[in-house]
Amino acid sequence: MPKETILTQQGLDDLKAKIEHLSTTRREEVAERIKEARGFGDISENSEYDDAKNEQAMLEKQIAELEDKLRSATLIDERAVSTDVVSVGSTVHVKDQKTEKSVKYKIVGSAEANPSEMKLSNESPVGKALLGHKRNDVVSVPVPRGPQRKLKITKIER
Repeated sequence: MPKETILTQQGLDDLKAKIEHLSTTRREEVAERIKEARGFGDISENSEYDDAKNEQAMLEKQIAELEDKLRSATLIDERAVSTDVVSVGSTVHVKDQKTEKSVKYKIVGSAEANPSEMKLSNESPVGKALLGHKRNDVVSVPVPRGPQRKLKITKIER
């Protein structure tokens, strides 16, 4: 049984769009590549054909995995997200107690996580540490080397 996938509405829309793109545009491109490769002659000794068939198999596997994710998805109703405690769907403002640097993270399911966009997975060390805490709590986050990071929650938004 696939693991539950937690998604925001944006994450669900993005996942559906990716499946749509792969199922239409990418499938057509790969089918065209196979058709071209067949034109190169004997397929038993045709590396272009083999490559195209391998690409097709990988594409179908990727589509199947994304469709599984979609089937096991749980949608987070962001309007119902509490601003009292940190949960999946929350946007959390934190201040590093050592560097005094303030940062804003959105806590999302692992399928949507993208650290470069400040979207942290609820399964990541920082995301897991923040879950369930309230405004003004100081949370210790384990780091690979050195002392734990201490983050103070300054604001929780939906």
